[in-house]
Amino acid sequence: MVVFVILAVLAIAGAIGTISFKSGIYSALSLVGTLLTLAMMYVTLHAQFLASVQVMVYAGAIMVLFLFVIMLLNESQMSGADPLPWVQPVAIAGGIVLAAALAFTAFQFKAPKNLETATAALQGGTPGAIGETLFTKFLLPFEAVSILLLIAAIGAVSLVHRQPAHNEALETTSEHATDNAYSDETSSNPAKVVA
Repeated sequence: MVVFVILAVLAIAGAIGTISFKSGIYSALSLVGTLLTLAMMYVTLHAQFLASVQVMVYAGAIMVLFLFVIMLLNESQMSGADPLPWVQPVAIAGGIVLAAALAFTAFQFKAPKNLETATAALQGGTPGAIGETLFTKFLLPFEAVSILLLIAAIGAVSLVHRQPAHNEALETTSEHATDNAYSDETSSNPAKVVA
């Protein structure tokens, strides 16, 4: 129980860091910390396969993708104005409702009568037991998550893909440089002007 409390405090601290840091890089690293503590919780529940998948897939591959998108967005070039000012109050209200629902569920929870049955069903978190459960009882949510990840990837690519900035001052400077180079060349060799 002591180990669970320590891991829970670390996971909550990482989650708070994820939503409170201004820098996207620090927020992503806080999320990595939260995912790693969650993997440690899986180990304490004797679900070693889930812990390894948590580290490899989420703390590894997904977070690399998040960091890649954050660095492509180049937050230093973003303006300080909030384009969607209504999002913060809605997010705060949603967080309060979610926290109340979780607190209500936690206080209403009653432990199942037979823990041995649940432990036997987990089978130590082996791939066979997880795969059978995932692709029979939870096939629709599994496919919905894959579609959601595909939509997120398409959205990230569309956010990153921007039209090149049209800079008239740069074009004017390059035109003057071309004209000056041509005039220098013709003044040194008058035969090229005749040709």
